[in-house]
This record gives sequence, C-alpha cells and structure tokens, in this order.
Amino acid sequence: MNNFWFLVIAAAVAGVLFFVGMRYFSLWLQAYVTGTRIRLLSLIMMSLRKVDPRVIVQVKIMAFQAGLSDISTDALEAQYLAGGDVRRITLALIAAQRAQIELDWDTAAAIDLAGRDILEAVRVSVNPKVIYCPQEIAGVRSTLDGVSKDGIQLNVRALVTVRTNLSQLIGGAAEATVIARVGEGIVSAIGACDSYHEALADPTLISRKVIAKGLDSQTSFRIISIDIASIEVGRNIGAQLRITQANADVNIARAEAEGRRAMAVAREQEMVAQTQENQALVVLAEAQIPLAMADTFRAGLLYSKPLQERGRTQKVDLTKDTKQDRRSSFAPALQYNSFRNQKNIG
Repeated sequence: MNNFWFLVIAAAVAGVLFFVGMRYFSLWLQAYVTGTRIRLLSLIMMSLRKVDPRVIVQVKIMAFQAGLSDISTDALEAQYLAGGDVRRITLALIAAQRAQIELDWDTAAAIDLAGRDILEAVRVSVNPKVIYCPQEIAGVRSTLDGVSKDGIQLNVRALVTVRTNLSQLIGGAAEATVIARVGEGIVSAIGACDSYHEALADPTLISRKVIAKGLDSQTSFRIISIDIASIEVGRNIGAQLRITQANADVNIARAEAEGRRAMAVAREQEMVAQTQENQALVVLAEAQIPLAMADTFRAGLLYSKPLQERGRTQKVDLTKDTKQDRRSSFAPALQYNSFRNQKNIG
C-alpha cells in the first residue's frame, strides 16, 4: 500500500514537473540563451499574477538584443498589468535609439498609458508628416478664404510638414489644433496684405508670416515648413459689401420718405377735416342772419329809410324771440340803436 501511494505521489510530481517544463522551461531556456537571465520561478509567478510570460520574455529578448538592457522585468510586468502595450513601447524605444532620439522607458510608458500611439509618434518624428490645411472631407476640395485690404478674396490651400514633439506629446494639443492655428494664421496674413497682388506675386510671404507666429507652441508637433499648394482669386467681397451697404441706404431713405409721406397725408386729412368744420360753422352763422333780420323787423328797427326824428335811444335785446320768446343758442347777444340816436351821437 505504501508503495502504491509513493508511486501516485511520484507520478503527480512528475506530471507537475512535466507541465512546468513544457510551459516554462522552454521560455526560461530561450531567455537564458539570449542572455536576459529571467529565472524560472519568476516565469511561474508571472502566471500567478495574470501576466503572460511569453510576451514578457519576447519583449525582454527584443530589448536586450537591441541594446536596451536597462529595462527591467518588473517594469515590463507593471506596464502589462496597467493595460499598456509593452511590445509597441519596446519597438518605439528601439526606433528612437536607432534615430538618435532621446526617449526613455518612463516617458514612453506614460505616453502609451495616456492613449497616444507611441510607435506612430516616433515614426512621425523620424519621418515627418504632411498635413493638408484645410483637411479634405469626403473628397470635397475645400480652401481657406482670406480677404485682403482691397476687398479681394483669395482661396488658399496649404501643406504643413510637421514632426512629433515627444517632449510635448503628453498634454500637448493634437493635429486638429495645428490645422486650426495654421488656417487662422493664413487668413490673418492675407488680411494684412494691402493688395491681393502681393500674395499672388509672392505666396511665401504668407508662409513666413505664419511660421513667425510660433503656432506650434504647446502642441505635440513641431512645424517644419508651411507650403502654399494653391492660391486662387475669389470674389470681390469689398464691392459686394459696398453694394449691400448702398442697397441698405436706399431702403433706409425710402423708409424715411415713406414716413414723411404718411405724415403729410395725415396732416392733409387733418386740414381737410378742419376746413369742413369751419365751413359748417360758417353755414351755421349764415343760418342766424335771417333770424336776426326777422327779430330786427319785429322790433321795429328795420325801415326802408332812416328815421331822422326820433330822439331817444332804443336798446333791444335780440337774443329773445319776440314771437316765440326764444332764440337759438347759437345767436349772439346783439344790441341795436336807433338811427336817430346814431345821428345825435355823430
């Protein structure tokens, strides 16, 4: 019975050793042969820490063979556990070393964890990238439109050559910011020209003014050159603005004239109403004349010839109707003297 259990235990140990040998011994042997010196126990502990030992061994060998012997196994494991791409980081470090670009493991690891493609950044730093300004969208050819001081529009397309600024890759502005700044600089440079002939005669004038502004500050790129790919004459914006202003002035003048006409019409109608009112008062006053004559006749003050013999003054209140004892309220209170009194007074 004891022999049986001994055989079982020995078989189990042999199985474990065989499994370990199949899984880790080949990796350990590969690392040992290349000189990386990764212990077998470290490989086993990587699996327990949820780290793929095969990836770590391959990256370690690749870095060691490229001369990057200062990258530790613990740093590779930490970057792997943090979700970084240790393979692309190592390739970026190798490319930077070959191109004599200063880049250490900590910076590359931080750039990778920040979500930037460190390998692409190193490639752009080695092989500069050309950016179209403005960018082409769905095959549509767009331009930057600037207006010179004489009112002529110029349509410009530019090619911006940039390389990666690794020191500003963390926290630096991206490609869209560079395009926006360059576009703003081109429009400003065109607007500073006294005539559009200046930009057409020397397009590099625009490039020099834009580069002099230092538009690549606080960005992840360094501008190498700005080249004007095409420049075309557009619309006469100044003339269109003057035409629009003239039309607006005409409309304002018409509105003011219409206002004055409306006021004149209103005044005319007011005067017509006032004239009709005065005519009504005249008609009313004329209607009182027969009544006044009738009252005078009834009072005996209306004769065919003047009375020369009466010597006393007769005052008659014509506001009272002698026949009906009433007069219209519109009749004035009139007093008449006899003709004799008028002669004596004279």
